[in-house]
Amino acid sequence: MDRTRFFVRVSAIYALIGAFMGSHMAGGGGYQLSAIHAHILVVGWLSLFAFAIFYKVFAIPKASKLASFHVWSSFIGVFGLTVGMWLYYTDPFGGLGIFNTIFFIAGGTILLFAFISFAILVFVQGKHISEA
Repeated sequence: MDRTRFFVRVSAIYALIGAFMGSHMAGGGGYQLSAIHAHILVVGWLSLFAFAIFYKVFAIPKASKLASFHVWSSFIGVFGLTVGMWLYYTDPFGGLGIFNTIFFIAGGTILLFAFISFAILVFVQGKHISEA
């Protein structure tokens, strides 16, 4: 899998969703979803795009299990956090409070593991990260 292409494409989807949400909130005058909008743009668009640039700039081996874990936990974590946050704050289906809370917490926890794995990856694969 091309990690760079994957992250850029997914981040573009989050950018589109975030921009649409922002436009909708501004047009409707309601800012109740601003926290969700911000998280979609920051962790969905910016973080995933930054990860794409990281994998493009530095020659992290494709066989790295840590890099693979990072990619998939980032993807799942961002989805889980943002959808879970939306479910938690809006309760669109009613009566699923515990499920919404667990979904939100699980997504955020997976995303936390993604950022931890990224930090570890930077040090473990340090020999591939240089200006040369």
